[in-house]
Amino acid sequence: MISTDEAAEMTGTTRVTVNSWIAKGRAIGLTQAKRGYRMPRWQFDSPMWDVLPKLSNALGTEEGWALLAFLETPLGGLDGTTPREAIERGAGARVVELAARGS
Repeated sequence: MISTDEAAEMTGTTRVTVNSWIAKGRAIGLTQAKRGYRMPRWQFDSPMWDVLPKLSNALGTEEGWALLAFLETPLGGLDGTTPREAIERGAGARVVELAARGS
């Protein structure tokens, strides 16, 4: 997990932009008990980075914990694989399709 400052540095942008991405469902930001977010580093890798906004839209949520829970929960429609693993293997379109159907 990384901070929004670390994510900004990693992506060559600002913390304000990273916070905007989180608010729009473009990036997963996990709220903490104290101020700020923690962010999974792997979300910035391709193909995950390309799929996240589509996934957020298909699920109808920008909430980081909800997105992370979906990505890390094995799905029958993916033969028991997690959506994160499927996306990393190039099956992003299938994951988005299953998310849109509520599977």
